Amino acid sequence: MLTQVAQGVLVHRSELLRNNTVVVRGRAGALLVDAGITGPEMSCLANDLNELGLPVVAGFSTHPDWDHVLWHRELGDAPRYGTARCAAALRDLRSDDGWRARVTAGLPPEIADDVPLDLFGLVTGLPAGTVRIPWDGPEVWVIEHPAHSPGHAALLVEDSGVLVAGDMLSDVFVPMLDDFRDTNDPVEEYRTGLRLLEDVADDVAVLVPGHGSAVAGTDAVRARIELDRAYLHALRDGRTPEDPRIDAAEPGWEWVSSIHEGQAAGLARWTASHLR
Repeated sequence: MLTQVAQGVLVHRSELLRNNTVVVRGRAGALLVDAGITGPEMSCLANDLNELGLPVVAGFSTHPDWDHVLWHRELGDAPRYGTARCAAALRDLRSDDGWRARVTAGLPPEIADDVPLDLFGLVTGLPAGTVRIPWDGPEVWVIEHPAHSPGHAALLVEDSGVLVAGDMLSDVFVPMLDDFRDTNDPVEEYRTGLRLLEDVADDVAVLVPGHGSAVAGTDAVRARIELDRAYLHALRDGRTPEDPRIDAAEPGWEWVSSIHEGQAAGLARWTASHLR
């Protein structure tokens, strides 16, 4: 079911991980951001768009995680965009003959049989430095940053002030850092991403995170930023954050605490190896 969150912007939610798919109305059809995660859900979305007379004219993936780069044939063959780094990461993954098995192994078992992989990751990289989505609709600004994953980008829909945040500013997930595999400081990279989102906060009327609940108003956006910033500070200091997302107040989301514990251990190892 599509829910309008602002003039010309609608959201479709996938319940398992509370993924938010964002639909932006254009002159000839819709821009579809992070299409969804199961075949039945995406088929339902395609039907809803058809009833609204909104063919998909462009797609965008905010980053290369599996649950943001899926597609369904019923959504059509519109160009699907991402940042250059996002597209490169997906090309590298698909160049491995065993990519399908690797992706399947990482899927939640509850939905593994319902996730279509035929069109997985077929994203065209926008030229480096691109700041707007190339489509016939309202200006949609690309805010690329280094937080969470290679080539991650948030989108700001200018007319409605909707910030599509990808896997940031969630009320159900703590900040999820990029892998601790290279020399880049993952906490500092995430802080950089937060600063870039903070730079546009005054222009945001509605925030739609990749997972969780949308919120309205600049104050709510800044509150999410500060919650994430406090989490990062505690993580860097080796403290257990006072964060409601870790406390798992809602049944079924207890595993968020495991994400935190894994990150705390990973950051401790990364810090030790880079202080030698």
